[in-house]
Amino acid sequence: MFIFDRIKCLLPGLALTTVISLVAQLGEKAQSHLFGHPWIEGLVLAIVLGTAYRSIFGLPDKFDAGVNFSAKTILEVAIVLLGASISINALAGAGLYLVGGIVLVVCLSLAVSYTIGRLLGLPNRLAILVACGNSICGNSAIAATAPVIDADAEDVAASIAFTAVLGVVFVLVLPFLQAALGMSSTQYGIFAGLTVYAVPQVLAATAPAGLVATQIGTLVKLVRVLMLGPVICTLGLGARRIARKNNPDANGMIAGEQAVRAGRGAGLPIGKLLPWFIVGFLAMMALRSMNLLPDAVVIPMQHLSSILTVMAMAALGLSVDVRNVMNAGGKVIFAAKLSLVCLSMAAFGLLAILQIA
Repeated sequence: MFIFDRIKCLLPGLALTTVISLVAQLGEKAQSHLFGHPWIEGLVLAIVLGTAYRSIFGLPDKFDAGVNFSAKTILEVAIVLLGASISINALAGAGLYLVGGIVLVVCLSLAVSYTIGRLLGLPNRLAILVACGNSICGNSAIAATAPVIDADAEDVAASIAFTAVLGVVFVLVLPFLQAALGMSSTQYGIFAGLTVYAVPQVLAATAPAGLVATQIGTLVKLVRVLMLGPVICTLGLGARRIARKNNPDANGMIAGEQAVRAGRGAGLPIGKLLPWFIVGFLAMMALRSMNLLPDAVVIPMQHLSSILTVMAMAALGLSVDVRNVMNAGGKVIFAAKLSLVCLSMAAFGLLAILQIA
């Protein structure tokens, strides 16, 4: 009976998030039909629609359980499935120096973006979200990072909304930048892969420059996406250590720590340090890299991950008080702008150092 009662409790919120996510995905498909590609991704539309619904109609208590389940558990499942779409083997063709340079640019961008956010007065978690979104893969990185650092729904919505808007504007500007600076297809592909937030936006930005730019841009973008695993692992470890230090009871660590002090424990198991979905993400990535996941399995998992992520974003939108987002908006968009400028400068620097023609 408990299971049925639990399902009954979740149904209203799940139904609402499902409807909003479907509308968002239809909106994305409509853009593809009209323009050839979506300028605003479905997950961004889901956030906007969810927030608009909450702001206009409110959210009765009966929806809370299902909305919270969608925003947390469904998102975590989506992150695990995302790992199946990433193969480390693809890096072999990129070149050692270029891969190292991309990793360096991402790490530098993370540090600079986070520092900018904090200097502008953004809360710690919001600064981390903006930094990860700017440096790695935009909305997907924000969505994956949020549960690791236990970010508030308002912070997630603010960072995704303004990062997405800035990303679209940047994609529109990039082709003019290539013409103004006389960049070759290779240079432009690397630059776009290093700076554009989302994979579909990389395709949109590089398509006017030809197939070479598109292929290189996608590969560079893949390397950035691969940084998501190490980054969220590092954030997860840091968050758990801080939580244990501040409140050991809440993390179930007292017994283990007492055992260590008494000489009866040799350390903490990995399951205590990393959230389950991070372990699942890395496991899926490893299976994909070893060719143990055939395309017949990977492609449906990619689609399911995208669907679940959009649904989770709808739930996050339903959890947001739009007034709080607007209050944080000015600082967030300014931090995102400065971070993008710094990322672009780092990308130009890498092209110069590697002497890519």
